[in-house]
Amino acid sequence: MSTKTMLPMKRPRLSAVRALPDYCLALTFIDGQQLTLDLSRDLLAFPGLKPLQGSAFEAATLGDDGWCVEWLEPDIQIGADTLYLDALAQNAADENTRIFIDWRARTGLPLNQAAEALGVSTRSISRYSSGRETVPRSLALACLGWDFLQQQSNPSRAAEETGRYTVTRKR
Repeated sequence: MSTKTMLPMKRPRLSAVRALPDYCLALTFIDGQQLTLDLSRDLLAFPGLKPLQGSAFEAATLGDDGWCVEWLEPDIQIGADTLYLDALAQNAADENTRIFIDWRARTGLPLNQAAEALGVSTRSISRYSSGRETVPRSLALACLGWDFLQQQSNPSRAAEETGRYTVTRKR
């Protein structure tokens, strides 16, 4: 991550993207943050992303004015907000932050619902989601507990099983 002081983004938006070897993306956000995201495991795990295996991945470009990364052929887009959370999780300095940011990416809950689910303020969720503050162990454990309760109450709809990527087609 870049070391200079950055203004927080209201919503993550990209200013540049570059495909790297081994299914990684170099992402530059409008606030100057530069993150690398490894998508190699996701390309194997999520059927909608499998068409990106091979040389197709190299054709990653900015789409929708920086709101997504897209591959024109095979017509796949991944939102900048999803990429941002995944990159923050992969680049987190500690396990608690990784658990929390990954939980945010998997659940897709808006700030207010995430705050309610974990019993903290929306301001806290915002600070932890941006990586500005280290996530306390108690909050990481709350994320794991929430996942467990969701699996118990509705196994077919648990956050672990829904996945974070949705493939949308423009046509």
